[in-house]
Amino acid sequence: MDLSYDDVQEILKIIDSSSVEELHLEIGDFKLVVRKKGATTSVEGSLTAAAEDAGAAERSAQPGAVWPEGGADSAAVAGARAVAGARAEARSRPVRQGGHEVKAPMVGTFYRAPAPGAPPFVELGSLVTEDDTVGIIEIMKLMNSIKAGCRGRVVEICVENGTMVEFGQTLTVIEPLG
Repeated sequence: MDLSYDDVQEILKIIDSSSVEELHLEIGDFKLVVRKKGATTSVEGSLTAAAEDAGAAERSAQPGAVWPEGGADSAAVAGARAVAGARAEARSRPVRQGGHEVKAPMVGTFYRAPAPGAPPFVELGSLVTEDDTVGIIEIMKLMNSIKAGCRGRVVEICVENGTMVEFGQTLTVIEPLG
């Protein structure tokens, strides 16, 4: 099993959102050691990166880091900008009063449909029950179903398909029905 740059970024985001303070991961010749609380993150073998702020998801590659295909510094910066932009957009979006907010229970990539090209689980106006799936969140190739949590009508879809989401971010809003 090989880990890509995106896989390593996912691992770092998951560690950031958890209470784990240190992680040692070995897959074949690939070793990843992550320490929170201001310690540096090192990946021995294929790359080296720095964890500037263990509490922030915006990580960027350390200047001079060695990446197999090059261009990692700009990819890390672009990734950090995308996460920061999603955070700012989520904070600026007004919260609908009286609706049930379905929130992300984890950090990952949100998908509205079970497969590319398939119809979405729900659309605006869809009627749902507590156990209906409103989307899935992918973490390191594992798909996690997100349930509605209440019976009602979908009145807002807050996240676009394929968007990186954070723990606690509102995904959809459901207007509860009797």
